[in-house]
Amino acid sequence: MTDQGTQSPPDERPPNGRSFDGVMDRIAGIGEPIRRALLLPTLALVLALVVGAFIIMVTDVDAWRRMGDEPLAALGDMLDGVWVAYRELFIGAFGSVRALSETLFTSTPLILAGLAVAVGFRAGLFNIGARGQIFVGGLFALWVGLHVDLPAILHIPVAVIAAMIGGGIWGGLAGLLKARTGAHEVITTIMLNFVAAFFTLWVLKTSVFQEEGSTIPKSAPILESARLPTIFGSQYRINIGIFIAIAAVFFVYWILFRSTIGFEFRAAGFSPSASLYAGMNVAFLYTAVMFLSGALSGLAGATQTLGLPPYTVTDNFAGNIGFDAIALALLGRSHPFGVLWSGLLFGALIAGGRVMQAAAGVTVDLVIVMQSLIVIFIAAPELVRAIFKVKAAEAEPTQVTTGWGA
Repeated sequence: MTDQGTQSPPDERPPNGRSFDGVMDRIAGIGEPIRRALLLPTLALVLALVVGAFIIMVTDVDAWRRMGDEPLAALGDMLDGVWVAYRELFIGAFGSVRALSETLFTSTPLILAGLAVAVGFRAGLFNIGARGQIFVGGLFALWVGLHVDLPAILHIPVAVIAAMIGGGIWGGLAGLLKARTGAHEVITTIMLNFVAAFFTLWVLKTSVFQEEGSTIPKSAPILESARLPTIFGSQYRINIGIFIAIAAVFFVYWILFRSTIGFEFRAAGFSPSASLYAGMNVAFLYTAVMFLSGALSGLAGATQTLGLPPYTVTDNFAGNIGFDAIALALLGRSHPFGVLWSGLLFGALIAGGRVMQAAAGVTVDLVIVMQSLIVIFIAAPELVRAIFKVKAAEAEPTQVTTGWGA
């Protein structure tokens, strides 16, 4: 018999075998992979700002002319130029309600397209076809917005779902070709981009879409019931698309790190042969992940066709979003929250760059240079770690995990 004074304390764990402290530890651990996903991109941004400042100083022709006679004054002018440029960049991105609305509006399709590419990366697939998927998804949404008469509470969801279906079919086609024939997704998605772009150019000239009396590839305005409602009023362009993008971030996070099929996506990305040996249907996974990727790109297309005033569509409504999405996925380390951060960053750079050019006289091309520098530093993580003395374990997100972490 055990002495009462030496008895072990009773087991205070709940009936399901999990202690409260253990659950709280897991909840607290959710933020750690997110922190790792954001750390390296943030450091890359800092380095890009430093190099960007150097470029502004080097290209200040007036200051260089004074360098021989008044070197200190010239150097001061260069530093003032950097300060003014970055100040206007920040003001143009966040300095007012209008600036914030432009940043969020610009970020919306970038976040969605970045998620599309990131999902493919997680499964080991390089989806370069986001641009074509944006075109096809946008056209599906445009048709619903023009020809389906529904109340707004139904019209918008139907148009959005149509865009996801259209983009998903276009992306899934590349996945199916890879699964059935082994065709490389880089080649097929690039070719499908051209098909989608020229199909859009042609179809916008047909009576199904073309504005009456127009001689250029331009659609008629979509019905008001299909237009994405604005948030801060009609004088601002930001609309509920940003909420759709944020919801997509959480949905993709759940799919990748909380669902069985998401685990299979990531497992196939690490080793298709091992996944096949484990009983996974790799051919189905390739098709499914490309369908999901295309659906997210189609959603980006919907935000362009349903939310871009004056609500008419031209043949270039996809812009460079599809290609910027590749940089976003790389910058965000293929993590949904990293892509969210990257999309907001690129949106701020683009929106603020317009103001910077007008107010500070710095060409908006500097924004493109800074975006490129960020991606270059992301592609050289060892350099970033060495400069900031960051350990690899702290800077790298975990690709495949189990449980609560990502």
